[in-house]
Amino acid sequence: MMAWEGWFVLFIISLCFGLMATNRFSPDLVLMGGLTLLLISDIITPTEALAGLANESMVTIAVLYVVITGFRETGGINWIVDSVLGIPKSLSHAQIKLMAPVAAMSAFLNNTPIVAIFMPAVDEWAKRHRLSVSKLLLPLSYAAIAGGTCTLIGTSTNLVVNGLLSTETELPAFGIFDIAWVGVPVTLAVFGYVIASQRWLLPERRPVISTYSDAREYTVEMVVEDKSPLVGKSIEKAGLRQLPGLYLIEIEREGRILTAVPPYECLQSGDHLVFVGIVDSVVDLQRIAGLKPATNQIFKLDSTRVDRCLTEAVISNTSPLIGKTIREGRFRSNYNAAIIAVARSGEKINKKIGDIKLQAGDTLLLVSHPDFFQQHHNSRDFFLVSSLCDLQPVRHKRAPIAMTILFLMVGVIALGWLGILQAVMLAAGLMILTRCTTGRIARRAVDWEVLIVIAASFGIAKALQNSGAAAVIAEWLLSFTLGSPWMALGTIFVLTALFTALATNNAAAVIMFPIALYAADSLAVSFLPFAVTIMVAASASFATPISYQTNLMVYGAGGYRFKDYLYFGGPLTLLIGILTVALTPLIWEF
Repeated sequence: MMAWEGWFVLFIISLCFGLMATNRFSPDLVLMGGLTLLLISDIITPTEALAGLANESMVTIAVLYVVITGFRETGGINWIVDSVLGIPKSLSHAQIKLMAPVAAMSAFLNNTPIVAIFMPAVDEWAKRHRLSVSKLLLPLSYAAIAGGTCTLIGTSTNLVVNGLLSTETELPAFGIFDIAWVGVPVTLAVFGYVIASQRWLLPERRPVISTYSDAREYTVEMVVEDKSPLVGKSIEKAGLRQLPGLYLIEIEREGRILTAVPPYECLQSGDHLVFVGIVDSVVDLQRIAGLKPATNQIFKLDSTRVDRCLTEAVISNTSPLIGKTIREGRFRSNYNAAIIAVARSGEKINKKIGDIKLQAGDTLLLVSHPDFFQQHHNSRDFFLVSSLCDLQPVRHKRAPIAMTILFLMVGVIALGWLGILQAVMLAAGLMILTRCTTGRIARRAVDWEVLIVIAASFGIAKALQNSGAAAVIAEWLLSFTLGSPWMALGTIFVLTALFTALATNNAAAVIMFPIALYAADSLAVSFLPFAVTIMVAASASFATPISYQTNLMVYGAGGYRFKDYLYFGGPLTLLIGILTVALTPLIWEF
């Protein structure tokens, strides 16, 4: 019989899952609330409740956000988009182009940094090619998980089970590629499932701005710099046709105006490009290497580049700017801000930025100092002033440094010279020291919601163990195997996958190992098929967002709901279970 503590833990876990499934409460608040109830009931100690905050994997994820920020701020994300992902022909082609390299890398490297590296690149890639990011991020996580099953070092769970095999039994440890006999078919099955079912089971959610045809459109003028990497590239290959909600209306070249610009038109140094588009895409333009705002007023501002931000301001009917062109209004001199784009009641202003004659109600997109809002939000010159975001300069010249740091980090981890946490912390420090990112940006980069969920999950997993609920339920379900090793193997997979969905993969593997060992001894069969099944089942974390950290990492970024994981990942878990139970006894006989 299970004591009251076990029933209480199961009640708390069910309550947490139910609240998260409603999508009305954020996962971090729900799980921390559940953890608090387990703590005050004395099922776990304060040390056990807080152990997740000091867990190496959680700290590694936190520091990785800093590393990836350095990579993004130097334009390295664009390199991944252009060199690794390229131009997809269709959504299915895009998913394959994404999943194949991710799975291959995850077989040899920890999948958490791989997903962290690819997430911002996938977001940028989806924008350029008008793909729903929700159709890509969950396949990204699943590919990383599946790739980890292909080698012994692909995931920490494999190493945990292999370590238990060496210490708790007299069986030989697995070699680095031994489990590939199951891992590779599992990975291929994941690929096939994603391509076959994504149309019906994977949700498509686009940013809200893309659903409005009347979103405010700005006119912005950019110039191709001397020695720009864009020189000689066509409009399409330069990525200037793929930004959503942004249209190139004309090019001014040596006094000539080119309208209805074809995608194969090649860019030249000094070209002035006039775009019309929504603010998000105007911001993206500022980050493309080799393009700069056509106005030279930005470079005369009384603030350093790192202290600038984007601000919107609506011209009032009493403004002295009315009736004057931007050039005549001496905006920079009077307001210490530079106008880079203008929007006018849905109209497209087909003029160079300096020649636009301002009217009451025009919305200006400004590069300014953050103090602009405080100084002018009550000014009679403007109806409304609102700060949008920091406009950090993209440090393109430091991109080779950031990429070198990133590749060295991956190489040091792969060769085993440093542990994952040590290598990631060293890389984060180098990103800041080499000024690939700043301390202020690094602090903002950390996603605390993801980290809190991971930390709380460790405490809940410990409560499952302490209360005895895990062992009691497992032994009860094993009683239904009817003495069949195949049934026992299937039951072990189901239990491990269930505990992985409820807690974490490593906790599930640790809980299930002695139960599986007991089952194998009772049936007088080899334990090796059971060990491999635990490895795969603990990694088959597809059905819930909290079951694996990469699922959590894409949860918010993809706009997913809790039920999306159940609908899309549940059948996949069943498929992987059938495949694993069918294959393992054929390779490692009972």
